[in-house]
Amino acid sequence: MKALIAAAKQEGTLNVIALPPTWANYGNIIKQFTKTYGIKVVSANPEGSSQDEVDAVKSESGTSKAPDVMDVGMAVALVSTNLFAPYEVSAWSSIPAAQKDPKGLWTQDYGGYMSIGYNSAKFGTITSVSQLLQPKFKNAVALNGNPTQANAALGGVMMVNLAQGGTADSIAKGVAFFHQLKQKGNFSPVQATGATIKAGTTPVVINWDYLSTASVVGQGANWKVFVPSNAILGGYYAQAINKTAPHPAAARLWEEFLYSQGAAGGQNLWLQGGARPVEMTAMTSNGSLDKTAAAALPPVAGAPVFLSATQATDAATYLAANWAKAVK
Repeated sequence: MKALIAAAKQEGTLNVIALPPTWANYGNIIKQFTKTYGIKVVSANPEGSSQDEVDAVKSESGTSKAPDVMDVGMAVALVSTNLFAPYEVSAWSSIPAAQKDPKGLWTQDYGGYMSIGYNSAKFGTITSVSQLLQPKFKNAVALNGNPTQANAALGGVMMVNLAQGGTADSIAKGVAFFHQLKQKGNFSPVQATGATIKAGTTPVVINWDYLSTASVVGQGANWKVFVPSNAILGGYYAQAINKTAPHPAAARLWEEFLYSQGAAGGQNLWLQGGARPVEMTAMTSNGSLDKTAAAALPPVAGAPVFLSATQATDAATYLAANWAKAVK
């Protein structure tokens, strides 16, 4: 670690991409990393998608602006491993085997459950996905991006799919539901962000629960978050290092920071942002988990569904072929 820290400080810069400050507490995570190591973090395209990250790695390869690290959805990670450098963080043994590539090409980092965040003062209480077809939701229902590019949006379509009786093996019923939403005029093509929610442009947002809490989106008590009991879709994002990173030492030090278990380490900082860190079980056992932050997580009742690598890839393939025509 001493050698890695020294090398990273000599590089002096870390390039990250597609990390909104309010996403899983990344604003504070970046500040803490800089405070700890004195390394400048250059954050590009904060509202970008997982696919945007991969595209930037390819288009900016060999330049000083290329992303050093990526935080991507699994559907994108699994088909992009040729871009990743293998690396095992010091906390490798605390990460469940199913949540890391055996060679260290990618490592899941934090996760949560897909949810519906909404303005209850305007719409009342939402208790089912099917309610979104009602006339009062005219032009109100939005996703966090295009599901053919953004993992959060893919998860939103899959959650709807499960609620409509579909299975994790086929996302078709979810796409069909959004086709209905579009036909009724209820689907909004606007990419939901904290700004669009605050402006009232996207009063109903299907997104990860940790991105939909009232504190994150800047809304008061009228903003509610609903996780359908018949469609509890869990999901984790993954870290990866660009194999041609312009700042390779800083990239690896960033990963060490993110997977550290201390009070000011990345795992607890993600937890403080409402996300469930990948080392949560190990940290619960060794007493390093922030218990207050853990107690504040949204309640989830029922058995969660986690997509396998094959299911995530199949969903992405189906969306690539069918999404555009479903919502045109």
